Amino acid sequence: MSKAAYLREPIQRKLLFSTGLSWLFDAMDVGIISFVVAALAVDWKLSAQQIGLLTAINSIGMAVGAAVAGSLADKYGRKAILLATLLIFSAASGLSALATSFVVLCVLRFMTGFGLGGELPVASTLVSESVPADQRGRAVVLLESFWACGWIAAALIAYFVIPNYGWRAAFIIGALPAFYAIYLRRAIQDSPRYTGQRSRKLSFGERAAAVWSSKHRQSTVTLWILWFMVVFSYYGIFLWLPTVMVLKGFGLIKSFQYVFIMTLAQLPGYFTAAYLIEKFGRKFVLVSYLLLTAASALWFGAAETEGMLIVSGICLSFFNLGAWGALYAYTPELYPTSVRSTGVGLAAAFGRIGGIIGPYLVGILVARGVVMSVIFMVFFVAIVIGALVVLFFGKETKGMDY
Repeated sequence: MSKAAYLREPIQRKLLFSTGLSWLFDAMDVGIISFVVAALAVDWKLSAQQIGLLTAINSIGMAVGAAVAGSLADKYGRKAILLATLLIFSAASGLSALATSFVVLCVLRFMTGFGLGGELPVASTLVSESVPADQRGRAVVLLESFWACGWIAAALIAYFVIPNYGWRAAFIIGALPAFYAIYLRRAIQDSPRYTGQRSRKLSFGERAAAVWSSKHRQSTVTLWILWFMVVFSYYGIFLWLPTVMVLKGFGLIKSFQYVFIMTLAQLPGYFTAAYLIEKFGRKFVLVSYLLLTAASALWFGAAETEGMLIVSGICLSFFNLGAWGALYAYTPELYPTSVRSTGVGLAAAFGRIGGIIGPYLVGILVARGVVMSVIFMVFFVAIVIGALVVLFFGKETKGMDY
């Protein structure tokens, strides 16, 4: 079947769109918390360290969720676990609107993060297994592009809802995906590769051992370092972005406007990565987009004028999210079907440790009066390390069938 004919296949289009909407809702909730903490800092008079702790707890939940859901998806199927994680994060998000204290909100954000972190590796594995090898990378990057749509939705909610109706209303909107799960239950099926397995399902211990076997050890180490550096920098930067704009002297509403403009740049970042990933390969896109992300981070941290902040922020969003798309396309391709979701989940879980450290570290540094240019230098170094690890130790998986 030709590429053009494949792209017209309604079943695959429906899978990509249906799974993509769940990805959108996931991103919307992560995006909402970045705007909510900026409002909470004013409403509850939170310190910089408390803001960092709240975002870090969300990432702790994502780390646990990624490991648990990734493993369960290899045992019980991609579809069942995808639906379960969608329901968990939707319910916890809605309950967050009822939080009356910082401690209660932290507990609920852990549960939300558990569902969010669990959904992402399962969804990317499902799509990766359901398309031909010559379209696999592009399909997963396009799946990731729904993340930008979710952030755009979060920015719109922040701009129109939070100033007028408060941050609790934003969390209530975050509960709506629970209704989508009813549709998703009938709209998608498990991948043919998963359902076609003839061998017995491996235990978690056997799957974990396979991920770290001599055959996959280099790939696993490469992925874990890459995921850590990418997640550390992404959550350290983007969960703080609205607050950073406030710290640079802009009002809350103006900061939301600027972050929305920067968020729009994520979409072309994904689309260019989706084109290049099948043309030049996974490593090319990952390394080039990560290095350009690192340069943009330096630029943004040192920017002083309004114009420079917006332009550097646009570049940061463009290249960083393009790299994310390539990361999700690349990771499932390094493991066989029997352990694929476990391998992706464990890599994502280790990466989420970076998502815990990144936002909390920014909170500590801001509280100590460290200037933004120095803070963003830390992210520059982390991203460069991730790019170099892929360049020298990563395997190219373009066109590989498994």
